[in-house]
Amino acid sequence: MKLTDDDRGILSGESGPGAQKAMEILLSLGRIFEAEKMIPIESAQIAGVSYLNIGDIGLEFLKDWADAGARVSIPSFMNPAGIDRRLWKKMGISDHFARQQMEIISTLHRMGIEETLTCTPYHIDHVPKNGDHLAWSESSAVSFANSALGARTNREGGPSALAAAIIGKTPFYGLHLFENRVATHRINVKCTVKTVEEYNLLGHTIGSKVGHAIPYIHGLELLIDSPHATSCLKSLGAAMAASGSIALYHIDGITPEAIEYGPDLSGDHMSEITITHLDESRHALQQSSTKLQLVTLGCPHASLDELKNYAHLLQDVRVKIPLWITTSAHVYQQAEENGLLDIIERSGALVIADTCMVVAPLKYLGYSYIAVDSAKAACYLPSHQDATTYFGSTEQCIKSAREGKWIS
Repeated sequence: MKLTDDDRGILSGESGPGAQKAMEILLSLGRIFEAEKMIPIESAQIAGVSYLNIGDIGLEFLKDWADAGARVSIPSFMNPAGIDRRLWKKMGISDHFARQQMEIISTLHRMGIEETLTCTPYHIDHVPKNGDHLAWSESSAVSFANSALGARTNREGGPSALAAAIIGKTPFYGLHLFENRVATHRINVKCTVKTVEEYNLLGHTIGSKVGHAIPYIHGLELLIDSPHATSCLKSLGAAMAASGSIALYHIDGITPEAIEYGPDLSGDHMSEITITHLDESRHALQQSSTKLQLVTLGCPHASLDELKNYAHLLQDVRVKIPLWITTSAHVYQQAEENGLLDIIERSGALVIADTCMVVAPLKYLGYSYIAVDSAKAACYLPSHQDATTYFGSTEQCIKSAREGKWIS
């Protein structure tokens, strides 16, 4: 790799051991992927925040790095933690888990990282521009940034994103290069896809069929300037990233690069797939049992518009089993100011910030049968939480919470 004089100085320890460790990580990553050089980035999103995921070993790793003087040099923000910092006792979280989780957050904050604790930083003013280079790490955030916004980021691991945040650069490889953003599959959608539920199912279908690839999707109609479009695109990308490992998609005439480059994003030897129905994904995400212990909405984290919809659906409703809605603390505050929380919580539902159903310790709280309106959550919960998971529309999930059992 071609390093600048500043890069070499950092690598030799001139900026301290914390920055030196970060440069060593980035240099090793660049060599593995044969990157030509390092490039500046606009922001970094740090994963590996939940104590459920990184445990005591991960916490000690972060503390050692922070104690070595590591501090971020660009805008950097945290992925969800394993608790709501205000409501962790109400969630049933143990004192030990909460204490260790708070120390992780404190350690990252000491390094200069903003305590956003969300997988949807684009809902809280961290909105990259078309063409911006980033080092983001959470799968759905990476997909949304690359696809819906036209920014450029690989799906970073927690340590590499943190290293990039410290140095302010990342190796120039993968999806930072235009030639690696060209589509590998043409997806012809020949069925109706209009609702958020259908975009979830379409994403699950595409991810299941193409795995790690770049689809160019034809046949969708979406008004990109509507709030509904944001929900559809983030659900589509989140589902593709979970059922496959897709970090970038293009939609003909809709996503920024598809509009800008059009046919230039089509590879010479694209595989072609036609989707005529969503039945396979719907069947794969449904369960035959009706036992239900928890309904949770907001994966990826809910926007203010989505909370408005939840409030509308929960008006004059009382739930029989726990219903959790997850969002960021920033959006939570907006919802509180708008009176949405009162409406939602009068139903018995709970709006939870800072965490989500994937990284909170649900399996230790006794929740084994969980309903979701997110294909991403339906993919991850069985492996992450040992849970039986039901997927359905938001309306179906709320009806199930009201009835106390899964309503298929």
